[in-house]
Amino acid sequence: MTLSRSQVLGLLEANGLRPSRALGQNFVADPNTVRRIARLAGIGPGDRVVEVGAGIGSLTLALVEAGADVTAVEVDRHLLPVLRSVVEPAGATVVEGDAMRLDWHDLLGDGPWHLVANLPYNIATPLICDLLDGVPAITDLLVMVQREVGERLAAPPGSGSYGSVSVKVRYWATATVVGKVPPSVFVPRPNVDSALVRIVRRPEGPAVPPDVVAAGRLFEVVGAGFAHRRKMLRGALAGVVDPASFAAAGVPETSRAEELDVEAWGRLAAFRQ
Repeated sequence: MTLSRSQVLGLLEANGLRPSRALGQNFVADPNTVRRIARLAGIGPGDRVVEVGAGIGSLTLALVEAGADVTAVEVDRHLLPVLRSVVEPAGATVVEGDAMRLDWHDLLGDGPWHLVANLPYNIATPLICDLLDGVPAITDLLVMVQREVGERLAAPPGSGSYGSVSVKVRYWATATVVGKVPPSVFVPRPNVDSALVRIVRRPEGPAVPPDVVAAGRLFEVVGAGFAHRRKMLRGALAGVVDPASFAAAGVPETSRAEELDVEAWGRLAAFRQ
């Protein structure tokens, strides 16, 4: 039911299509890979799944094959007729739209929804952050992203990949790299490896409750800290937090940004200068 490499190439050629570099299009052309993604996402019969950047439908078909009720979002008007011809007969719903501008509440309504996607590299990080911030109906995500992006999304404190995006994800969710994907399964073949990242929203809400510190204030402090990540925090956060906040929060002023978990950032941000 999924598309082989020859079928992907045949669909592109028959319709006079070429993957758009501007849209970051790299189509998965391997049935084993898309079935693996559906399996790692934990998708089963009756699950509601939204897919972003559906392309010509390789992953969409695997999700439908797993029994999911799939809404496939695609922005490229040139691909839409092909996508519809491939996945609508299988039962998927196709929506034309830019994921960065969609009215997600209007599209999804109440949860729970799963998001499963081979995300274009140029929107992966901002889209994931926006969805975590503003679309609680999506309770978990399984995304395929550039390997370095995936490592940042899932990085723990103290690692070289840990940064402000890692804190953002940990504020809302848990994240784990659950697999790697080689360039050979894509058309066209990218120059980088990809990672599969599973992100599960915290059912109890954000790691730092808003009544402790507002999210805006928290990420103002986090952003300032990582903007000067080579500096000790007493220097990086000068003018952003009161020097007395370090002792009150139990955070050594000689710490560096990558050493603090989200809870420590929350304690530090709760004190204003």
